Amino acid sequence: MPSVKSPAAYGESSIRVLKGLEPVKQRPGMYTRTDNPMHIVQEVIDNAADEALAGHGKHIAVTLHDDGSVSIEDDGRGIPIGLHPEEQVPVLEIVYTRLHAGGKFDKGAGGAYSFSGGLHGVGVSVTNALSKRLQVTTWREGQAATIVFGGGDVTEPIAVRKAASGERRHGTSVRVWPDAKYFESADLPRAELMHLLRSKAVLMPGVSVTCRIEKTGETTTWQYQGGLRDYLQQHLAAEPLIPLFEGAQYAGAGETENYAEGEGAAWCVAFTDEGALLRESYVNLIPTVAGGTHESGLKDGLFGAIKNFIEMHALLPKGVKLMPDDVFSRASFVLSAKVLDPQFQGQIKERLNSRDALRLVSGYVRPALELWLNQHVDLGRKLAELVIRQAQTRQRASQKVEKRKGSGVAVLPGKLTDCESRDTNLNEVFLVEGDSAGGSAKMGRDKETQAVLPLRGKVLNTWEVDRDRLFANNEIHDIAVAIGIDPHGPNDQPDFSGLRYGKVCILSDADVDGSHIQVLLLTLFFRHFPQLVARGHVHIARPPLFRVDAPARGKKSAAKIYALDDGELTAALDKLRKEGAREGSWTISRFKGLGEMNAEQLWDTTLNPETRRLLPVSWDGRGFDLTAQSLTKLMGKGEAQARRDLMELHGDGVEVDV
Repeated sequence: MPSVKSPAAYGESSIRVLKGLEPVKQRPGMYTRTDNPMHIVQEVIDNAADEALAGHGKHIAVTLHDDGSVSIEDDGRGIPIGLHPEEQVPVLEIVYTRLHAGGKFDKGAGGAYSFSGGLHGVGVSVTNALSKRLQVTTWREGQAATIVFGGGDVTEPIAVRKAASGERRHGTSVRVWPDAKYFESADLPRAELMHLLRSKAVLMPGVSVTCRIEKTGETTTWQYQGGLRDYLQQHLAAEPLIPLFEGAQYAGAGETENYAEGEGAAWCVAFTDEGALLRESYVNLIPTVAGGTHESGLKDGLFGAIKNFIEMHALLPKGVKLMPDDVFSRASFVLSAKVLDPQFQGQIKERLNSRDALRLVSGYVRPALELWLNQHVDLGRKLAELVIRQAQTRQRASQKVEKRKGSGVAVLPGKLTDCESRDTNLNEVFLVEGDSAGGSAKMGRDKETQAVLPLRGKVLNTWEVDRDRLFANNEIHDIAVAIGIDPHGPNDQPDFSGLRYGKVCILSDADVDGSHIQVLLLTLFFRHFPQLVARGHVHIARPPLFRVDAPARGKKSAAKIYALDDGELTAALDKLRKEGAREGSWTISRFKGLGEMNAEQLWDTTLNPETRRLLPVSWDGRGFDLTAQSLTKLMGKGEAQARRDLMELHGDGVEVDV
């Protein structure tokens, strides 16, 4: 009889603890881009730019060497050389070998970096972890120190010497040899690197940025005295309709607003009738290629000012309704925001998530544009004509769609509070748990694009319900009619011309009952409307479970902070403590349901497209069938034993909310 290999034992020794930079090497994709080494090189460039941003450097030089390595040099303050007072390890070593260590966490008065590119705290330590070799030389206080790493570990300990006469007095030089095994391609995207370096020069007028290619001897230097205006003018594809609208404003020391001194934005906007658009945004010099709340603030400020001008001068034709995209659709811009504590989405900082940034940028842009428009009324009328034309074009397009689907449409359910727009790309419907929550949602929503359909109680479990019996249930009938799509199978090709909303959002309480309703609705959509899920139309809204009423602290006024769950609540309280709030000076409220939120709270936390958390729904990447097997185990009537086994296996890891 053949021997049976016994399964590996699972005990205390089975648990592995990753130390130092091991997590980065094990899962590099969690910390950086792995298509090429561009981002780990950018981390070093960003550090040099932060020195210039803080007013301590005027030159940044990048060299692409023949052996594939990259050097970045700056004339900043240099990295401290001595021992860390707590760790008793050279600071120069800590910066490059410890995750969540750096000078940018110190945001208080006298901090080394008042403004910098984010607080993930992994930066150049990730660069070090994913490099075959990394060599750092820093000049500071008449001394020069060099340290060399290999694969994240120190290979040549720090060596300190007196700086030679004629040698630079301050600054840092870093040479990086990226390890090709961590990247799909070891080559740096040359065009992307040049664009990054040029943008740093644009955003720091007077600072020179140089790139030298060792192989060809080619050297390029960028220095823009005119900043954003020069850059935007050089890259516009068409002549602007009106002169460029530019401005810059930052919070002063005496302001009572909820902004720190120095927070604000600089912007330059061009409106064109035709041609490709140029749109670039930055936060503390970090390029945010996926936009974020600072771009939303610019959009909100432009729209508010232009809409106010049009209404003041009675320029809007009857029947035309303006929307933000009517203003923004022909706008090119360069936006540079300064935010004290920026919160980014993901480690590579492609999108800014800081909610306050929307209000910050909008609050500075709107009054500046309103003043400019009223000082240049003729130009304002010209811009208003462009915006009104965009609105009329959009409305005509949506009317054509409406005519195609107008005949034979079923009567919409009476409890559906519909939106005014007929543009499917903009429209959203919220399936809301209960009439009381539905009432808050109706009052707090954007009537132009957001519809609300309240649901009574819990929807029927439809996993094993035949399709021809679905409409016997009134709630499911109303959902299908409101959405405008008939039930179908995974291999069917339903008619989407009747689709009335681009987003179908499940909005339920943030408790266990709310999660149950989410599962029942997701079961309905996956089983009977799978193509709606496959096309990305189904989403889950995430309302907060907690509200923290925080007291005034330092320069910050009293504020309301919302948290989705216990984890976010803990993080919010930790942040309050770091900002100097006295222990217990805050008040924590737990929402029992959406009905406890007033319309304004529901808009701020859950409905506002600029500040809400909305999760897109899709099935397991391994395929429809495997996801169906999981749902059968969870929702099938004859699967009680399978569910019991699942609970016995994973029950200890679940925290029950009772």
